[in-house]
Amino acid sequence: MTDFAYFGGGCFWCTEAIFQRLRGVVSVIPGYAGGDMDNPNYEAVSDGDTGHAEMIRIEFDPSVISYEQLLDVFWHTHDPTTRNQQGADIGEQYRSVVLFANEEQKRAAEKSKQDLANSGEYEKPIVTEIRPFEKFFEAENYHHDYYEKHKEAPYCQIVINPKLEKFKKRYKELLK
Repeated sequence: MTDFAYFGGGCFWCTEAIFQRLRGVVSVIPGYAGGDMDNPNYEAVSDGDTGHAEMIRIEFDPSVISYEQLLDVFWHTHDPTTRNQQGADIGEQYRSVVLFANEEQKRAAEKSKQDLANSGEYEKPIVTEIRPFEKFFEAENYHHDYYEKHKEAPYCQIVINPKLEKFKKRYKELLK
């Protein structure tokens, strides 16, 4: 039996590429969530008027990888201390957010956020939102597997590759 996790950690091309490489992850779908507009598209979300964030929906097998392990990867593969920004990507659509699907996920997300804040790893406060999941809108097909299809693109080379290298070093025991 599988479960789902919903994370926003900046550009969904980056987060999709990271979470696809984890054992126990069945699928990673880029999309939009957390806003008010029904059936948003990339253009509307990019304009910053929908309230939606670029998100990923992770389908995972909890017997192989736990929700807590996914949270740990989430915290350490983006900057949870910048509000509405990840690197050069600026706007509420790039905010750090966890959408929980049930009370167990809520408790785990809040605990992991507090543990990270208490760890002293970051000098600035953790600003990641933790909110209930409502709806997820799948992104357009050309966003799916973006990194795998465009590894040579400048954005992939400059932004995603360094994130993947850092991720692979830290989480080698969780890689497929």
